[in-house]
Amino acid sequence: MLKRLAACTLVAFVSTALVVSASRPAQATAASHLPSRLADQEFWSLAEDLSEVGGTFRSDNLLSNESRLQFVIPDLLKTVGHGGAYVGVGPEQNFTYIAALQPSIAFIVDIRRGNLQLHLMYKALFELSADRAEFVSRLFSRPRPDHLDAASTPAAIFEAYANAAPSEALYQENLEAIEGRLAGVHGFPLSAEDRRGIAHVYHAFYAFGPGINYSSSETGNANLGYRPTYADLMLATDGAGDARSYLAAEESFAIVKALQARNLIVPVVGDFAGAKAVRAVGAYLRRHDATVSAFYVSNVEQYLRLERVWGSFCGNASRLPIDDTSTFIRAGRGGRYSRGTALTAELAPIAVEVEGCDRRP
Repeated sequence: MLKRLAACTLVAFVSTALVVSASRPAQATAASHLPSRLADQEFWSLAEDLSEVGGTFRSDNLLSNESRLQFVIPDLLKTVGHGGAYVGVGPEQNFTYIAALQPSIAFIVDIRRGNLQLHLMYKALFELSADRAEFVSRLFSRPRPDHLDAASTPAAIFEAYANAAPSEALYQENLEAIEGRLAGVHGFPLSAEDRRGIAHVYHAFYAFGPGINYSSSETGNANLGYRPTYADLMLATDGAGDARSYLAAEESFAIVKALQARNLIVPVVGDFAGAKAVRAVGAYLRRHDATVSAFYVSNVEQYLRLERVWGSFCGNASRLPIDDTSTFIRAGRGGRYSRGTALTAELAPIAVEVEGCDRRP
């Protein structure tokens, strides 16, 4: 009980700090015009109204394969600081950037409806879990070992769950709790497709456990070639050896949990080069006098260039409310932190990158 009360107190502290902190550079004024909480109906309306018709990608992308995504965080914090609006794409790596940047609101824009369903699953699990150990237990449907507590290191947490057997009963119990949280507590009108999608992605985490990797759900074989596992990504560090994943410390987990509890991480279905989603996110932020602090685009641009639609994305990005500190976070091969063939994060100023882009309707 004392551990649970301590975790709740920590969440309340971080939640308050996110709203009232006076130490934020650049984005402090803009952030004050954003809501400190979205009502359940407003959250769902935003997720639906900003979205486009879903598209497809070559994989489910239930997990990042970017083992060096933390390398840019020290430089990112020097440029961006805390506050403002975060825009990203893909699955869990967004939580690590969100934990570092502590934005006032975040939008996760992805062409796949499945990614929205994945983030709804995560939203429920964050809200249901008092601390990291409970979160990992629920995520992988493994019973929580008694010796884990809020002070446990991420290495200790993932070592414990690597040796824990999956529980079908716990999986069914947690799946019901996820749907109950989303549909019952929040009142989100989940469609039959959304319920199936949430069950599909949640079952993959149950089936593969902490060893799940980028290719697990595609191949049915988590050992087909090297990909960083969930445990690998949570135990990774930045270039200086500092652990910055969202599960590296209880404080980082609590930052993301607080934003989820206040409905401020909004999943959106959208094509970066499409005619609606990115522009609609930008329009919402402009109405609230907010500025995009960081836009995590992963390696999506390489596919946009292959399809010869990068110019459309550039035009969309140029419509976002940005300033001189607004930063693209990219993933690619080569660059400052390149080693081998692994994807490595790089930073670029948005304003410079989108200068001269076609902004016509």
